[in-house]
This record gives sequence, structure tokens and C-alpha cells, in this order.
Amino acid sequence: MNNLYPIKFTPIYKERLWGGTKLKDVLGKDAEGDLVGESWELSDVEGDVSVISNGAMAGKTLTDAIETMGKELLGQSVIDRFGSKFPILIKFIDAKQDLSIQLHPNDELAQKRHNSFGKTEMWHVMQADPGSKLIVGFNKDVEKEEYVEHLENNTLLDLLNYEEVDTGDTFFINTGKIHAIGAGILLAEIQQTSDVTYRVYDFNRKDKDGNTRELHTELAIDAIDYRAKDDFKVAYTKEKNVPNNMVSCPYFTTSYMDVIGELEHKLDRDSFTIYMCVDGEVEISIGDFKETVKKGETVLIPAAISEVNLKANSAKLLEVYI
Repeated sequence: MNNLYPIKFTPIYKERLWGGTKLKDVLGKDAEGDLVGESWELSDVEGDVSVISNGAMAGKTLTDAIETMGKELLGQSVIDRFGSKFPILIKFIDAKQDLSIQLHPNDELAQKRHNSFGKTEMWHVMQADPGSKLIVGFNKDVEKEEYVEHLENNTLLDLLNYEEVDTGDTFFINTGKIHAIGAGILLAEIQQTSDVTYRVYDFNRKDKDGNTRELHTELAIDAIDYRAKDDFKVAYTKEKNVPNNMVSCPYFTTSYMDVIGELEHKLDRDSFTIYMCVDGEVEISIGDFKETVKKGETVLIPAAISEVNLKANSAKLLEVYI
């Protein structure tokens, strides 16, 4: 039972052409450099597997923990669906510049082409500079030929839908939806474990070596949903000390929790639970084990734990499970 505690991981920092310093300046992370775009908080992506930073399993990888604990960590229902691979990838993202315009294939296409899961994801905006925007989908229904023509003529931006954002805004990005995080936005991202991205436009940027980044024009054409849909902005309540549902999809369920004071919170599910702290800080207790989770930190609660004690002056959490 000494493995049943709130598990923290060492963040994996990723330099990106479009990255900045908000992970350090706003979230207090020890990310060095001026182009750190991503903090991978909880990852089972090959080559980037998270390492535990606290408690009895400190120094072991997420893979080690899954091998040791199995259904105690993941939940039998999760293993039945996804095997021993951790099915969710958790990140914080700092876009100092616009990200490339991209989309992700669905499970069927990703399996066929890349032997991978597809990539359904959601974004929760933690901070946004005034006037910052996301690109989500098209601004009208588009024919495939029309899309290709605009791409070739360097006028793709004319077809895209722009959404001005503020702190707390949340977006659900299903597979096939063209999208991009705009400059000035710091957000939490929850997604399927997959690193398959089709980049279709990158503003003709060059890296420090003078190279443009690879585009995936042909792969993307059959993966895009060309219809204009108003299905991405997430409406959610903010009742205190209870989970407020944000997103429920086959790959993850996410709720918003505004914790004030102390509460015993039951986890009646056959799944692990993840808490991302997006504001304030919270003390999470399981038995005698206490762990403080601050803004910009993430913690994994094993599936065998049926109740946690949450204590905070004020903390805003995203609660994620399968």
C-alpha cells in the first residue's frame, strides 16, 4: 500500500520555435532558456516517459509504476481498453508566437498509417495576453479542392475561424479539426497519448539553422473535417467544492474544481485520476501521506484510491480520468 499516494513527476521541457518564458515566469517552473514551449507533465510517449519525483517510487518511470502496480494504478477498465500504455498525455503550453496550423488524424487513420492512437485533445486557457486568439476550425464549409487552392496560393488564413480568448476559456479539439494556439496564450492541454500531428501551414518560418519545418500536406488532405462546426467552445459551471463537468469523450473526462476549505472527495471509478492545478495550491492527503500541488503542477492518483482529502485556501483544479 506504500505505492498508493499522490504521484508527482519531473516535468519534461521542450524547446520550440514558438516558445517563451511563461512556464518559468508564470508557473514557476525551472525551465531554462527563452524558447521553452511545452512542459510534458505526464507522458508515456516513447522516448519521453515521465519519471516519478516523490514518495516510495521516486526515480522510477511511469512505465515501471504501471508494470509494478498494474490495475491498482490504471484501473482494470483502462487496461481492458488501452493495455499497459498510459492513455493520456498532459502538458502545459506557452505560445510566445503562433503555433503552426495543424490537425490530428482519428484513431483509424493513425493506426493504419502510424501504428498509433489518434489525438483528441482539449485546451484550458490559464493566461492570455490581451487580444490573443486561437484558430479552431473553418469559418465556413469548405470543399477539399478549395482548401488545396488556398493552401497553394498562401491564403489558407482566409478560411480559418479565429476565437479571442481569456483565462478560463476551454476548447475541445476533436480529430480532423484544423487548429492552432495563437501568440500570447498559456494553457493546459489534455490529450490522447499520441505525438501524431499533421502540420499544414507554418507562416513560412525558419528555425535557427535557416530551415523550414516539415509540412504534411498530402497526409492531411484525407484527415481534415472540412465542415464549419460550432462544437469547440466548452460551457461549464463553476460551483465550488464539486466537480463541474467540462468534457466527456471516449478518451477522457475532465471536470473543473474550485476548492475552498477542506473536503473529502470520493473517486468512485475504475480509473486513475489526474489533478492539474491551474491556480492557487492544494494539499492532497491520502491516509498519512500529504502532497502539496501548486499552480502549474500535476499529480496522479492511482485507481485503487477511492477517496482523497483536498484542502486549500483557494485552488482551481482540472480533474481528469478515463
